[in-house]
Amino acid sequence: MSLNTALSGLMGAQDGLNVAANDLANASTVGFKSGSALFRDIYPASSGNAPGQGVSQQAIEQNFSQGTLDTTGNPLDLAVQGNGFFVVSKNGQNYYTRDGAFQLSPSGQMQNASGMAVLGMSTGANGAATGALGTLTVPTAGQTGKATANVGLSAALNAADSVATTPFNTGNPATYDETTSVVAYDSLGNANHVQLYFARSSVSSASGTLPGSWTVYAQPQNANGSSVGSPQNLTTLKFTSTGTLASGGAATLAVNWGNGASPSNIAFNLAGTTLAAQPFAVNGLTNDGYGPGQFNGVSVGGNGTVSATYSNGQKKSIGAVGLASFVNNQGLLPVSGNLYASSVTSGQPVVNVPGAGVNGSIVSGSLEQSNVQTSNELVTLLRFQEAYQANTSVLQTDQQDMQKLLTL
Repeated sequence: MSLNTALSGLMGAQDGLNVAANDLANASTVGFKSGSALFRDIYPASSGNAPGQGVSQQAIEQNFSQGTLDTTGNPLDLAVQGNGFFVVSKNGQNYYTRDGAFQLSPSGQMQNASGMAVLGMSTGANGAATGALGTLTVPTAGQTGKATANVGLSAALNAADSVATTPFNTGNPATYDETTSVVAYDSLGNANHVQLYFARSSVSSASGTLPGSWTVYAQPQNANGSSVGSPQNLTTLKFTSTGTLASGGAATLAVNWGNGASPSNIAFNLAGTTLAAQPFAVNGLTNDGYGPGQFNGVSVGGNGTVSATYSNGQKKSIGAVGLASFVNNQGLLPVSGNLYASSVTSGQPVVNVPGAGVNGSIVSGSLEQSNVQTSNELVTLLRFQEAYQANTSVLQTDQQDMQKLLTL
């Protein structure tokens, strides 16, 4: 009896040593969660007044506490701050991990270090999930340009500007008061310009109560700086006595660039322009066009939104990294490769974007380190080593007693 009891103790100590050794071996593994060997005693079922028959392993309990976050600076290195697991897939099988060391494949697919696809979902403008779980693929090819269709400009005109006395001429500064330039992209992505001229056309209205008006002229110029056609009378701005714009804030400029690009019809919105006793200034400028750009990289927001960035300053949303949560994390089955598989005990995964439900947030440019406490594991290792040696002594004693019996 004591032989079997000591043998169970020896095997239990070995199990504890294996768990502690595995924890120490993975002390530097990204996202690794330490474990603890749990045991239960064994007693005979037929008697309530008998010594125990040893020990058996009950389970290996995982410690899912948060590991420290180390900054890497790589935007594809992601860490979960709080609850949740990344979802990765291979051959149609989904797995779950806290290891967020991701990369892009040659085709732009987001993968982990083992080549498993990182799964996410499409999102709306508010970041809410709008689609089913699927792979995240970043378009790494160059981005084509977009022709400018709308320009918004708010300027501060000087109330001290004088009225031009000669007809407008772009080559004669005496015929206008202020000038500025805006970029106008054509359908080929060329960065053309439109030079705007502001010329005060009257001092006051017929009643003498308003501050007058300013005529805005537009001279399109191609990307080389050469004028395209003649200057166009774009609009006339009229102001109230308090300097706010009364009319003339909307106008359209039609341009045939003559370079093979499609003709442009550019809507100008000057509604924010004001008049005051101050130097001329451009206070705001918007442009919905842009030139072609090359892929620059990827950025990931705290809500998991993955965006591709381009050299033309544009950003394209790809989707959001999915995070899975479980009713019982202890029911997850550890799998080689720093992964977990779901089970009946863990429950089915609930997948959503970071920050939704019980999910934590994403920290880009960081990795969650192992939560193994080396000092604690070394103490555990010594404790199981002592138990192993003690049970070995019991086995040796039983063996000696058995030899004495055989010699009788």
